[in-house]
Amino acid sequence: MLDEVKGLNEECGIFGIFNSNEAAKLTYEGLHSLQHRGQEGAGIVSFDGDERHTYKGLGLLSSIFKDTTILDDLTGTSAIGHLRYATAGSHGLNNIQPFNFQLPNLDFSLAHNGNLTNAKTLKKELLNQNVEFVSDSDSEILGRLIEKSNENTFIEKIKSSLQKLRGGFAFILMTKDQMFAALDPNGFRPLVIGQKDDGSYVFCSETCALNQVHSTYIRDVEPGEIVYIENNQLKSCFYTAKTKLSVCSLEYVYFASSDSVIRGVSVHEARKEMGSNLAKEHPVNADVVLGVPNSSLSAALGYAKSSGIPYDMGMIKNQYIARTFIEPTQKKRERGVSMKLSVVRPVVEGKDVVLVDDSIVRGTTSRFIVKLLRDAGAKSIHVRIASPVLKYPCFYGVDIQTTNELIGANKTVDEIRQEIGADSLEYLSVDGLKQSINLNSDNEFSGLCTAYFDGKYPTKLYDYEAQLHQELEKINV
Repeated sequence: MLDEVKGLNEECGIFGIFNSNEAAKLTYEGLHSLQHRGQEGAGIVSFDGDERHTYKGLGLLSSIFKDTTILDDLTGTSAIGHLRYATAGSHGLNNIQPFNFQLPNLDFSLAHNGNLTNAKTLKKELLNQNVEFVSDSDSEILGRLIEKSNENTFIEKIKSSLQKLRGGFAFILMTKDQMFAALDPNGFRPLVIGQKDDGSYVFCSETCALNQVHSTYIRDVEPGEIVYIENNQLKSCFYTAKTKLSVCSLEYVYFASSDSVIRGVSVHEARKEMGSNLAKEHPVNADVVLGVPNSSLSAALGYAKSSGIPYDMGMIKNQYIARTFIEPTQKKRERGVSMKLSVVRPVVEGKDVVLVDDSIVRGTTSRFIVKLLRDAGAKSIHVRIASPVLKYPCFYGVDIQTTNELIGANKTVDEIRQEIGADSLEYLSVDGLKQSINLNSDNEFSGLCTAYFDGKYPTKLYDYEAQLHQELEKINV
């Protein structure tokens, strides 16, 4: 459970369905299963062949679409949807996607997950060409590039525009009679393809959304690939040959749903392996293993199985408190954690406890959880983190572009232990993380981006190079 004060937030969830009589309804259902990827706002755009229909709002999906007649008005057999958490751009309705665009003879819409590392440069170039932007989100840039492209066909316009982008991105684009899915050359963000029994195709961020709409998984979109539907046939092309698989490792650690599969690897099983390897790297004598709900439960199971220490449900999460409970004062923050979590006292009282968590951002929540366990009578508390120390910024679509909020960038492991009040504290190694996920990639990154842990960035960072240099100078450990 990441710190509520300034936790990690992955930018977005995206979903698209083509040639379905229930396009808007299924898009809503698919987005609902991806709600963990963004809670700031949501939108759905549908095409009925002649006209485009759009509805967007701020807040959770269920709140935005609580009036069921809204989905009835989103008519058509194709739709795309988007869930937003901002890593670039402000928090207003104008930044809620999907975004709509117009060519002389063609309307199109797009939804984006990720972060462009050359957005400032591209936007400046477009502004110099008198292009007007309706948002301050970097997601709008691809649409404006397509509008300005001199290529003859829409697919060539997409190709030439994607070739100008840098960073981490997954896009779904829709016209009145086609749908496209495109992935960055490193595959930082997940994007999968599915098909329903009625023949309709689905593109979405995670396989959990395919399961939600009863769609059969076909495959992942490959780095540098555009997959598109033409005459109800699935087709593919590549806009670049310079690809290097570097999936965001935080997808496996925290962001993705436990029931998803990313590039053939079960997220749940990967998290169990993280816990297992953590137990091998950092064993401890204890009576019980607890996991911080919910994303750490799989790792806790793995730790318990590998160590032989019994696992128990020692902490309960209140499902009716918003995930992003952020309050301005320390007292209110702690009250928020206490409202979210409660301890099962008989499980921990008088016990030596292993507390497994997925990561530590600021340490505020970890400190309060340790206090909760002590107040419930725990004899000792040994915190084990199922990922390496988080100390470097990310520029590919995760909301950690400064080290100021990262306790791991400013304190040693023992200093963090003292800060949170644990009897011991240990983290999984980078090699242990890679082995746990095991993508079977033979490139130097093992198919993963672990830059937030080791500072090894798979790409040049363009507009962020100077910022990275400044952040690296601030890291004390």
